[in-house]
Amino acid sequence: MTNYYKVGKIVNTHGIRGEVRVISQTDFPEERYQVGNLLYLFKEKESPLKLTIASHRKHKNFDLLSFEGYTTINQVEPFRDSLLKVSEEQLDELGENEFYYHEIIGLKVIDEKESELGEIIEILSPGANDVWVVKRKGKKDALIPYIESVVQEIDLNAGVVRVEIPEGLIDDAN
Repeated sequence: MTNYYKVGKIVNTHGIRGEVRVISQTDFPEERYQVGNLLYLFKEKESPLKLTIASHRKHKNFDLLSFEGYTTINQVEPFRDSLLKVSEEQLDELGENEFYYHEIIGLKVIDEKESELGEIIEILSPGANDVWVVKRKGKKDALIPYIESVVQEIDLNAGVVRVEIPEGLIDDAN
C-alpha cells in the first residue's frame, strides 16, 4: 500500500478559471507545485484523485494552483476543504539534519534531565524557524522552537528528540 504525505489544503477557489487557493504545509512549495507535477486530492470517503499541475503562483499567503483538465470554477468547487498529498515515491532524499514533518510528528521529547516532556503533535511555520507543538500530560501544550540551542538531538530510530529548555521557555503553571 502506498503512503501519502500532506503538502497542502485547498481552502477555496480563486477566480472563475479553475484556480484553487492552497494553504501549503510543505517546505518546498516551488518544487511540489511545479507545472507537470502530480498531486493526489483526498476527500473524505472518496478514492484519491490524481491531478497534474497546470499552473502555480503565489498570492498573499496562499499558493494558487490550477490543474490540467479543470478550467472552470464549477469543476474545482468540489475540491474545497480537500487535502493535497504526494506519494511516498515522490519524496526526495533530504540532507543531513533535515527531516520531513511526518518523521518528526509523533516523536517523544526528552529534556536535559531525562524527563519526558510529551509528544510532538504538530509543526508550525510562523517565520524564521519551525515551532514544534508538544502535547504534555495534564498541562498546556508546550511550544518548542526548532533551533540548534534548544533541539540537541533527533533520533528517528529511537523515536526521541532531546532538547535543552532555556529558563522561561515553558510555562509550567498549568
